Amino acid sequence: MKKITLHKGKEKSLLRYHPWVFSGAVAKMDRGIASGDMVEVCDHDGNFLALGHYHNSSIAVRVFSFEQQLPNYGFWKRKIAGALQYRQRLGLIGNPDTNIFRLVNGEGDGLPGLIIDVYDGNAVLQFHSYGMYLLKDTFVQILRELLPDLKSIYNKSSLTLSETADNPSEDGLFYGELTPIIGKENGIPFQIDIPGGQKTGFFLDQRDSRALVGQLAKNCRVLNMFCYSGGFSAYALRGGATHVDSVDISRKAIDLTEQNIVLLGEEAASRHAAYCEDVFKFLDNTPDHSYDLIVLDPPAFAKHHRVKEQGIKGYRNINRQAMRKLTPGGLLFTFSCSQAISQEDFKTIVFSAAAMEHKNARIVHRMQHALDHPINIYHPEGEYLKGLAVEITEMNF
Repeated sequence: MKKITLHKGKEKSLLRYHPWVFSGAVAKMDRGIASGDMVEVCDHDGNFLALGHYHNSSIAVRVFSFEQQLPNYGFWKRKIAGALQYRQRLGLIGNPDTNIFRLVNGEGDGLPGLIIDVYDGNAVLQFHSYGMYLLKDTFVQILRELLPDLKSIYNKSSLTLSETADNPSEDGLFYGELTPIIGKENGIPFQIDIPGGQKTGFFLDQRDSRALVGQLAKNCRVLNMFCYSGGFSAYALRGGATHVDSVDISRKAIDLTEQNIVLLGEEAASRHAAYCEDVFKFLDNTPDHSYDLIVLDPPAFAKHHRVKEQGIKGYRNINRQAMRKLTPGGLLFTFSCSQAISQEDFKTIVFSAAAMEHKNARIVHRMQHALDHPINIYHPEGEYLKGLAVEITEMNF
């Protein structure tokens, strides 16, 4: 196996088991190393540190083992079997009430660069490194052995792999036949659009937060901003909300939301309205104190540290607007999926928004990824989703 040698002192992060090697840490590489190659990473003195996949990018190596071993078929099967065993422990395998879940969560399952989501017996593979993509046939065979009842295995990586000559990837079936999918999450049905939907087809990481909204939505007027496929809206309606408004700028998202609400039945649909509109304009045209519960789950405002300050302003402004629209004592479920925004950053953003609006705010719950999205403790970058449920009242001190 070809070797990559680090600059002196740059081995410290690997000694702390961080699974990334940045390009600036690389002192030299064996000749002929190409994107996707498996490599050994060594310190300045030539001592073995880790095994990983090389990619010609800022993250030069994604580490999949800190042991010097042969990454053969059995090696990869053990890793995926371990991920499957954990989901069995969560009660997600063979569960008719929740048959959509994440099976492999990249670094959180020791498989950096690989995501596998399952939707009612249909597996979706999303590759974030070319090295994992080159193992696609291996993963298809392993999945068919470990989950023999799979109906299909679909590749959805065209947007996550670099569009270069040596990194080709077209979305499409690896195995089986893809038919229309109605998945269930906690007994609530959702139409899953794997080829055309965002991510792998659904935002599985918000399962626990959606359940909490459903628990607290009874007798509330609810606003779901950036609704995408209406997950929070469906939970709120099932939980007894008197009315739910869903807003998204994407017509495709609104159409999908309306289809999912129809699955709940006519009575639930009669308490719902959907708006294809810019969320900022919608809030501008909404009277203050209109809602008892607002869900604010925007796309990443700060995908990179170089736009962090701009992202902070965006999050602060949208939270300020949402706070004005809540009735006294109303609940704001607010989220950030920006890696550049830390938990503490996000708390400060919400604090600043409340202070600027002269509101009293108290955190009633902190939210993060659902349990099938484990986070490698040595990889803090994996903790991208931050959420706060905040009660907003008028200032009383």
